[in-house]
Amino acid sequence: MSMIPISDRSLESLFGDSLTASLCVNIEKDTKTWVATGMLVQQLESFTDAVVVRENDKPIGIVGGKDIISPLVNNPSSNLFYETNVENIMEKRFPTVTGKSKLKELVNFWKETRRAFAAVPNEFSDYSALSAKKILEIGKRVRTEISISQIPKKNLITFNEKNTIGDVLNSMMKNNTRRLFLVDSNKFINDRIILQKITDELKCLRETENFMDLSINEFNLEEAKKITSDLTINEISEIMYKMEHPSILFQDQIITPWDICLILLSDNITKYEN
Repeated sequence: MSMIPISDRSLESLFGDSLTASLCVNIEKDTKTWVATGMLVQQLESFTDAVVVRENDKPIGIVGGKDIISPLVNNPSSNLFYETNVENIMEKRFPTVTGKSKLKELVNFWKETRRAFAAVPNEFSDYSALSAKKILEIGKRVRTEISISQIPKKNLITFNEKNTIGDVLNSMMKNNTRRLFLVDSNKFINDRIILQKITDELKCLRETENFMDLSINEFNLEEAKKITSDLTINEISEIMYKMEHPSILFQDQIITPWDICLILLSDNITKYEN
């Protein structure tokens, strides 16, 4: 086996044919935000994780959870959803890589942009999507003794049951995070849960006049999966890959696909099974 760190290998050598397996989900620039929000709820934390905005078939930007939540904090009304086109809220950069790009180039790019999404040209003269969850396909195939306990711990951003959704949204923006945990528990809220509540129950805020004052108790929280063993990187990647909304709790540490992206930058990870 090669002793080259896998972070120095190309995406096409690591993914093989699966590199372009996850096709981008597309919308036109004049689509109303409520339509994009409904589509996005289905994509967040998946292998695509964002919606691509196009103008006459040409990609001109992307929309993720942050792109809806950020203006929502400033304008918590149904106007955002029913009167605003996605081109007015989208991230105007369309991040692309190629099969020749190295894994470390992709992850470092994500670290800079604080957004784990990129598009890669596919065989249909179009684009496929890469996301943090997609990187778990690489994590599953590494062979290393590095385990969860060796993954650097990050500060958990928390909330409590007395908080409002406004408190949570402002904390997300302040801390640049998509996920907050309920104090002293494995329960969390994230952008997908919030947007799903908005679209499914609140009819894109037509059913409420004081959205930001809603109690956090009105939202259905998810639970991170608890594990008790100090699993290796490939073992934990395998578990999260099968989860619809991957998040693992080990002792006092939360692991997400993004942690796997970062640990795969290690020069000590060289063994890989295609």
